[in-house]
Amino acid sequence: MGEQHKNRGYLSSSIGCYCPRCREGKLFQHKLGLNLKNNMMMNKNCTVCGQPSELEVGFYYGTSYVSYALTVALSVATLVAWYVIIGLSTEDNRFYYWMGSNAAFLIILQPWLMRLSRSLWISWFVKYDPDWREHQPEDVSERINPDQSGNW
Repeated sequence: MGEQHKNRGYLSSSIGCYCPRCREGKLFQHKLGLNLKNNMMMNKNCTVCGQPSELEVGFYYGTSYVSYALTVALSVATLVAWYVIIGLSTEDNRFYYWMGSNAAFLIILQPWLMRLSRSLWISWFVKYDPDWREHQPEDVSERINPDQSGNW
């Protein structure tokens, strides 16, 4: 596995939800599944290189913009594909069938889109370090609030 990350590029590490620093450790604790509660649980630090996953309080609020852009791009792509394959017309409701199909498609993809948005967002702030073994991850503890027990 150590050598495989060298072949993993930016896009495949982001889509696969790997740590952007080492491209080896997984960002999320659980695999994507039907249990929606566990889908967004992230590792506090990368299990391989120790990179913190939350750089500051509220860090992932910006992922809503990324998720919005992804859903717009997917909607445009499905609209073009629908137009080319089936055609669009309001007279025979083909446009409304696309709207319903697209809504169902986006709802089904939503857990994956949320993960992808987080993966892309953190990858824009944490750069890949091929020599991460020689460098310690940046200490971000002063930017993280303590948990409810008072521990950091």
